[in-house]
Amino acid sequence: MTDLSANVARLLGIDAISLVWFASGDLSSLYRARLPDGRHVIVKSGPAPMVEADMLRAIAMTGAPAPAVIAADETVLLMEEIAGRSGPGNAQADLGTVLAKLHAPTDRRFGWPDDYAFGRVTIHNRTASSWVEFWRDNRIVNNLPHVPRDLARRLEHLAGDLGNLIPDQPPAALVHGDLWSGNVMSIGDRITALIDPASYYGDGEVDLAMLSLFGRLDRAFFDNYRPLEPGFAERQPVYSLWPALVHLRLFGEGYRSMVEGFLYAIGH
Repeated sequence: MTDLSANVARLLGIDAISLVWFASGDLSSLYRARLPDGRHVIVKSGPAPMVEADMLRAIAMTGAPAPAVIAADETVLLMEEIAGRSGPGNAQADLGTVLAKLHAPTDRRFGWPDDYAFGRVTIHNRTASSWVEFWRDNRIVNNLPHVPRDLARRLEHLAGDLGNLIPDQPPAALVHGDLWSGNVMSIGDRITALIDPASYYGDGEVDLAMLSLFGRLDRAFFDNYRPLEPGFAERQPVYSLWPALVHLRLFGEGYRSMVEGFLYAIGH
């Protein structure tokens, strides 16, 4: 029995268990394990599993579907196995309903108790009472040392103008934080789970911008989501800039044109 399977067995309170690998990503590996009662669980090894467990629990508390957390420690996360395919497919209407639940207003400060990471790119989540302050410090200014100097200057100018571009006090909603289509699971016209979160409390429009970055939200989605605040089209590139910067830092100059395109759309 490997160290990983021994640790999983310990967390489950059983003597032994076999793990079957079925997927690996940039940051983690996934295994399937069969419990003595016949149920299957998903075992995810990777960074900050206890933080991810807290995020999944928070998503579930809103009424949005997420894998139930079975156990977690500093090295591994155990979750229920969720049926479905990757992507919203024909479930855009239900996705609108799901995100309306996820994005219900709260009385929380903007941010999250813990920082997170996309690989070597740290996701700073220091809480703030101002959304402009949170986005400026944790999603723009933090990138300055890590991008070419000409882009850093443009980001500095954007940071100084941010109060004119996004609201200072939008409703503080729980956002998924990395909501591209691959982190949505569906069966037919039903969303079965939101997975792999990088959650924090902020403007729900962040998730809409991310979903639109490499895909498209259709009329059925917006008919079942909440009414958008005026000016979303102007704010969208501000929020899309953040994942573009992450891709630039992770994967290099091939994403520079995406970053520059959003800066141009913002007017910077």
